[in-house]
Amino acid sequence: MCVAMPGTVIALENDIATVDFSGSTVKARCGLVPVHLHDRVLVHAGCILQVLTEQDHQALTSLFSELEKL
Repeated sequence: MCVAMPGTVIALENDIATVDFSGSTVKARCGLVPVHLHDRVLVHAGCILQVLTEQDHQALTSLFSELEKL
């Protein structure tokens, strides 16, 4: 199963964003949706799929935290 993960854009260079996932960073393409520095985003397979609201980001982060405990 593949899962999209919530993260925060910490750097932008052309159409590549550096996204922080609780201390781990990855490069992700941001050509599908407009992305800005510090946006909360949903990333899957190296692509930013969606910019999240703060509320949605918190809900997903909380959900993944609960799943890690199982």
